[in-house]
Order: sequence, then C-alpha cells, then structure tokens
Amino acid sequence: MEADSTGGNMGGKADVEMAENPFEPYIESLRHQLEDQDPVFLIGVIVALAVIVITCVFLKYFLSSKTVRSAVLLVGLCDSGKTLLFTRLLSGKFKRTQTSITDSSAPYKAKNEKSSTWTVIDLPGHDSLRPQYLEKFKSAARAIVFVVDSAIFQKEVRDVAEFLYILLTDTVISRNAPALLVACNKQDITMAKSAKLIQQQLEKELNTLRVTRSAALSSQDGSVGGSVYLGKKGKDFEFSQLPLKVEFVECSARGSKGEEGDADIESLEKSLAKL
Repeated sequence: MEADSTGGNMGGKADVEMAENPFEPYIESLRHQLEDQDPVFLIGVIVALAVIVITCVFLKYFLSSKTVRSAVLLVGLCDSGKTLLFTRLLSGKFKRTQTSITDSSAPYKAKNEKSSTWTVIDLPGHDSLRPQYLEKFKSAARAIVFVVDSAIFQKEVRDVAEFLYILLTDTVISRNAPALLVACNKQDITMAKSAKLIQQQLEKELNTLRVTRSAALSSQDGSVGGSVYLGKKGKDFEFSQLPLKVEFVECSARGSKGEEGDADIESLEKSLAKL
C-alpha cells in the first residue's frame, strides 16, 4: 500500500510539473535545433534582431521629437512689440495691442515650398509671468523668437541679457536646441540700434553675467534658470558657441508707413521658412 501511495504521489508530481511547464517539450526541441545550427548563422540572426530593435527605437524617438516640437514661441520684455508681431505674422494687419497677461496661439503657415505649419505662441512679457509660461511651453519649442525693442535697447540691455541668460542656460532648451531668432524690432524708429550692434552688446553683457551669476538651478528672480554653462569655458562668450542655431534679424511690426502700411518682417518670415 505504501508503494502504491508513493507511486501515486510521484505520478501526481509529474502531472503537476507537466501542467506547470506545458511548453517544456517545445523549448527542449528548439534548444536542440539551435545547438545543431552553425554558430555564425546564430550570430547573424542575433545581430539582425538587434539592428531591427535599435532602428525601431531610433525611429520612434526621431518621429516623436519632430511631432512634439512644432511651436514657435514669441518671447521678450514688455512693450517690445511681440503681440503686434504675432498679429502681423498671422494676418498681416495692424492691430492696437495691450500688455499680454496670458498666452495667445494660432497656426502659422510658413512661406516655403512645403507650406510648413507651426503653432505660434505669444508669451506674456511681464517678469512675474514669464517663468510659468516658459515652463509650460519650452518643451514644445521648435524655435524661439526673442523680440527686442531696438529703439530703447540701450536702456534695457541688462534686462534683455538677463532674460536671454535664463533661456540659454535652461537644461530643456539646451538639450532640445530650438532655433533662436533674435528679432530686432521697431527698426522704423530713427534711434533704433542695428542687429549687429545689438548682438555685440548682448555678447558683452552675457559674458559679464556669466561671471557674476553662476549657472545655478534657479535664477535670481525665481524663474526657470538651469545648470547649463553658457558658452565655452576660458573664452569670451559668443552666440556661435551655443548648441543651437542663433540668427539676428531686423524687423518692424509697425512698418515705416505706420498703421495703414505693411509690416517690415520679411527677414523674420524667411528665417521661419527655414525651420
């Protein structure tokens, strides 16, 4: 009786093992087949599978990054002319504006053969509002249009440079490397500074800021600064040292003929067409 009981237990265990591993015979058969194959052939199969996986991962990353970053951000100090520029880009018409307290967005069709369409987003310029809106939209930026008031640039050079410093040392912006278009606006005004002069003065001011302000996790005004070092260590700062493409263009959202005339924004539109 004990033998029968023992045999019954063993049979039961075997049945349980078979139930737990229903694919074991197939796995064993596959293992024998692989052992019979040429090692060179097996290596080739493994390499081919690895290439397929890597390609799929790359395509997923590449396509998703292109899809997500389709926004053109209009940023700058208050009264730099961002909102009028936003209106001119979209409709070509003049419209009286006031200081923005929230963002505005609309689709913009670039003037190129592909008729590329981007989402242009006008961000508030007030220093108390910039951080939250920049944080909200920076990851989606394909390009950043930094609007400068060329007529009073000399008075605002420090503030302009500090805002640029925050942008350029931001980790997300540095990693995504959107195009940076510095739009030197209000060129219709006699005292307006040229794009070349604005670039030179900003490089000097940013070089000074780099010395006086460490690239810390947060900036002095509580905005979204980053920890990226600006430019190259041991060299005076130049925009050419940045990981993103930078272009300075002259424009006038108002235009030389005032409210009834057209805007002078052709240079900016050409730059946007290259995105």
